[in-house]
Amino acid sequence: MIPAGTDIELACEVNSVGEGMLVGIQTPTQRPWPELAERWRWLEGLGFDSLWLADHYVPPFKLDGPIFEPWTLLAALALVTERVRLGVLVSCNTFRHPPLVAKEAVTVDHISNGRLEFGLGAGWFAPEHEMFGIPFPANAELVGRFREAVEICHALFTRDVTTYEGEYYQIREAPFRPAPMQERIPFTLGAHGPRMMRIVARYGDRWNSTGTLAEMAERNRTLDEACAEVGRDPAAILRSHLYVPAILPDERPWDSPEALRDFAGRLREIGIGEAILQLPAEYDPAHIERMAEAAAELRSVPA
Repeated sequence: MIPAGTDIELACEVNSVGEGMLVGIQTPTQRPWPELAERWRWLEGLGFDSLWLADHYVPPFKLDGPIFEPWTLLAALALVTERVRLGVLVSCNTFRHPPLVAKEAVTVDHISNGRLEFGLGAGWFAPEHEMFGIPFPANAELVGRFREAVEICHALFTRDVTTYEGEYYQIREAPFRPAPMQERIPFTLGAHGPRMMRIVARYGDRWNSTGTLAEMAERNRTLDEACAEVGRDPAAILRSHLYVPAILPDERPWDSPEALRDFAGRLREIGIGEAILQLPAEYDPAHIERMAEAAAELRSVPA
């Protein structure tokens, strides 16, 4: 049995953080299925490092808009792509029982032939919880549930049978078969504050956050301190920034290849090794192709 909070073996070091800047894309889940499928095929062909979906019941910036469920959609998109790493950035822990999201993740890992990046966050957008009758606990419980969910998913991904005794979740002699395609599915954990960073330090392969560069720099230092507390090499965790235009209106990396290089350069200066960019609502495909070329150049230049 694994009691909650037990030190399970530290995450595998699956990322080569010292390589050049990685550039991924997060696409909206509001578009019709044929359009999304064609868009992912196209973006993969352009050579972006990873493709992601968000996890919401309603679009946060247009509450009455349409939106698809991301894990179902990700399974379908895995079938129309071949190479690109893919994931949900990030799956909201309050929406699903942890063993269910773990089972969804392993299913996508098999469908994609081992290309899944497992994204998980505590949950943050209160309005959708209120709309759909989903409990949205206070921050301390949110973090506690997130920690237990990460521990459970890690155990299920790496053990044949799991028993786990937590404050919020319990699993008893639960077989988890089939195992993932990957030896260990990499964890992408969304986090901002110190308590969350301690969870990232122990289990994360990638840390992702959004915010200003000053906020990212401070959080990055917090993660370094958390790694020191648990004895983890901080270089083992890829530091990743999600660019959300609605949150960062003064940053405009999509304007030109030069703007992308400038944005990526400033991220690198504060220790961030990956930029994940939300795709613009309207765009010229030829412009995105030029931006993909700039992204490839960033990848080839060591940090």
